[in-house]
Amino acid sequence: MGVEEEFVLADRHSRSAVYRSLSVVCAARAHLGGPHAVPELSQSQVETVSAVCRTAAELEAEIARLRTGAAAAAAEHDCLLVPSGMAVLGRSGPPPVLDQARYRALVGRFGPVVEDQGVNACHVHVGVADREEAVQAVNHLRGWMPLLLALTANSPYGDGTDTGYASWRTMVWSRWPSAGPPPYLRGAAHHAWIVDRLVAIGAALDPAMVYWHVRPSPHLPTIEVRIADVLPDAGTTTAYALLVRALVGHAVEVARAGERAPEVPDPLLRAACWQAARHGPTGTLPGTHTRDCVPMTVGRLIEELWKRAEPYLGRHGDDQRVGGWLSDVQRTGTGAARQRRIAERHEGDLRAVVDDLAVELP
Repeated sequence: MGVEEEFVLADRHSRSAVYRSLSVVCAARAHLGGPHAVPELSQSQVETVSAVCRTAAELEAEIARLRTGAAAAAAEHDCLLVPSGMAVLGRSGPPPVLDQARYRALVGRFGPVVEDQGVNACHVHVGVADREEAVQAVNHLRGWMPLLLALTANSPYGDGTDTGYASWRTMVWSRWPSAGPPPYLRGAAHHAWIVDRLVAIGAALDPAMVYWHVRPSPHLPTIEVRIADVLPDAGTTTAYALLVRALVGHAVEVARAGERAPEVPDPLLRAACWQAARHGPTGTLPGTHTRDCVPMTVGRLIEELWKRAEPYLGRHGDDQRVGGWLSDVQRTGTGAARQRRIAERHEGDLRAVVDDLAVELP
């Protein structure tokens, strides 16, 4: 498994988003190595890319190493490295867009959709070598994306305003024509045909821009789960990634056994993701892992998820760690709730939220 995390760069003094990614990425590569720090669409963003990891301890150490190294690089340029799905203060999206041909093409083709797209996610890759198995496993995973989003929402603020959403990043990201829940896939050939058509009609520049919530990676032998906001700390990110690995393990196993996934209509999945982005883990969500999509409390959905994930978590000794995180979310809420508590404690001063989130230096 591996993890990619995107971060906001905030000015150390004003705490507003600043456009210094080229300098920070260059410095981060000196700390971390070239492949592990990359720029993103907006020059207010930095992305870290982990090595391939196999154990919880290895993954958490790698995430902590990457966060600390990127934060040190940011500090060299008077910035804070902030793990929030949106910039709490200041506009994080273009302009200026990173001066690369791909990003110039995005602006030319999609126009104002590019605005505000300085959004920060956590992507988890889990190794699945067989393409047909990966495609069939995605069918079993797509119904769990609303719950995973509800558990990882971490972007209530944007440009100094409480949006009323737990994950405003999700709403901004959904403006891309190729973003959202994956369709039900009949097989690897069907998947390739859909991706080719999206590129041919101009909805995506290339296969990498098919921004589904979960997908077979276009360039790696992995399933990539892209639904989560970037998470507040390395421990939470690790627990979430371990849960994703377990869910992928279950999905691959049932796909190999010939079990068909429920063919939940795309509009219901999209609506369930909206509900998760709006409210996080409070209230109810449609049970999109089933054919009838009956509304359930998030607590009940977690129980259903646990039945599937626990055997795989236990196999690696990850069950207590992930179970503890899920209990914490039900008790105290997600990163979005944490951001709002900090703001309330400081009488609405969102600079305190940035300070609370910023990755600490050793």
